Amino acid sequence: MKNLLKRFRLARELKRIARERATKSGTAKGREPASLSILDDVVFKTVLGSDNEDSREALRSLLSACTGREISKVQVCNGELVPTHLGGKTTRLDVHVSFNDGESADLEMQASMTNDDLKARAEFYTAMLLSGQRAKGKPYRGIKRVYQIFFLNYVLFPGDKLPRLYQYREETEGDRLSEITEIIFYELPKLRRRFDDFIAGRNGTETLTEDEKWCLYMKYRHDEEADTLVACLCQEEEGIMRAEKAATRVSRDYERYARKMAEIKNSMDRAQFILEAREEGLAKGHEEGLAKGHEKGLAEGREEGQMKIIEFLKSGKSPEEIIREFEGPKV
Repeated sequence: MKNLLKRFRLARELKRIARERATKSGTAKGREPASLSILDDVVFKTVLGSDNEDSREALRSLLSACTGREISKVQVCNGELVPTHLGGKTTRLDVHVSFNDGESADLEMQASMTNDDLKARAEFYTAMLLSGQRAKGKPYRGIKRVYQIFFLNYVLFPGDKLPRLYQYREETEGDRLSEITEIIFYELPKLRRRFDDFIAGRNGTETLTEDEKWCLYMKYRHDEEADTLVACLCQEEEGIMRAEKAATRVSRDYERYARKMAEIKNSMDRAQFILEAREEGLAKGHEEGLAKGHEKGLAEGREEGQMKIIEFLKSGKSPEEIIREFEGPKV
């Protein structure tokens, strides 16, 4: 039931995108129109969180690239984390996943900067991932590691470092408190120079790390300038190739829905036009009918009055008598 509700919410959000965005045609040979951007968190969730083999393999590959660990199996979990008490804050994650031996991660796409404190939000999400583990009756050493990973389409931290990895460490000596939490930020615009170098032919993809390849793919997949880059990344990385297949499927669903929406809109517009024309015709007919009725009544009244006057004149009565009789008795 939860999976059904999740799919319904994603479908509803994709329909919202279809209403708001116009389809753009991709120009790369053999590629489907790239009308949807993975930078949109709804598309991001759909591409990585859908129940199909391409999405699962893409998610496994991306998670492995970000954590630097070999990940054999992933499972998408319910994205809504329920607080432990009534006054707690309910959290809805983009892609909540468990993997390997029970470790978990949350992957978030943030397309634009908001007034929210993203750093505090990252720590809160990490704490929620920890507290959401079924640890009752188990020792603390049984707590599984959690990863909080953000992909940002803006720059949050100074400098060019990518990614930025945060852990609990001692202030001066730098020793790590434990290995159960990692918060990772990928600021996608910091790869602009890498993208420009590839487009200009100064560098290829051989100098890119796995996570950099993923970030370039997500940042520029919908950009027509990046068609060659996307093709290279898909050829080199099976996970990215699977993500492209999943994204293409989402784009087809979007285009199919957009066409259906256009058909429904045109049908409704025609129906509305017919209804308005009919109402206008009825109103005009009613108005003309009233006018004709009024004219007919006046004509009949004039005719009846004239007939009365003729009858009075034929009677031989004086004008005063005719007026008194015509006007009727005074009250």
